Amino acid sequence: MSMDYLSHNVSENLKRIRQSKGMSLDQVAEQTGVSKSMLAQIEKGTANPSIGVLGKITSGLRIEFQRLIDPPRVDYALISPDDLVPTKELLGQYRVWTCFPYEDSREVEVYRIDVEPGGVYTSGGHGEKTREYLTVTDGVLTVECHDHVQEIHRGQVYKFETDQPHLYRNDGDRVASCMCFFLDYTNIR
Repeated sequence: MSMDYLSHNVSENLKRIRQSKGMSLDQVAEQTGVSKSMLAQIEKGTANPSIGVLGKITSGLRIEFQRLIDPPRVDYALISPDDLVPTKELLGQYRVWTCFPYEDSREVEVYRIDVEPGGVYTSGGHGEKTREYLTVTDGVLTVECHDHVQEIHRGQVYKFETDQPHLYRNDGDRVASCMCFFLDYTNIR
């Protein structure tokens, strides 16, 4: 991890944390004992602050050191599955795109799944506290899990626990598409 990368992280994170606390640079300077000009340079990404300075900032703002150096949060991201290479594909059966893989929290993934007419996509269980929410955007999709068979039509939203093997089936004569939100709620209180 290069210093440039770290000072970029620190600059983005410090600015965001300061703004989310509704504080001015003067107030941060007062609370941390780091000069206002030094703080301004850190936020601009032009300073290369020492560990001592970062320590003063984290203790003054009462935040974890990690929050300053972690990759900055991404506030928005637009994904077009059609521009991505499918993560899984079986010709004539299905295609799966991972639109948003697990991130920092490792709790949510977003997929698009297309199942061809007559096609079946089978998935193993994902672990004990896992759940899927899916909405069909085209065609009709049938999901089988927990000895339950559910037909889901366009515009409908379905949720099911995914601790057991499950399958997505297309009994129709046109491609069935869905957006699937996968949740691992092991760590969610």
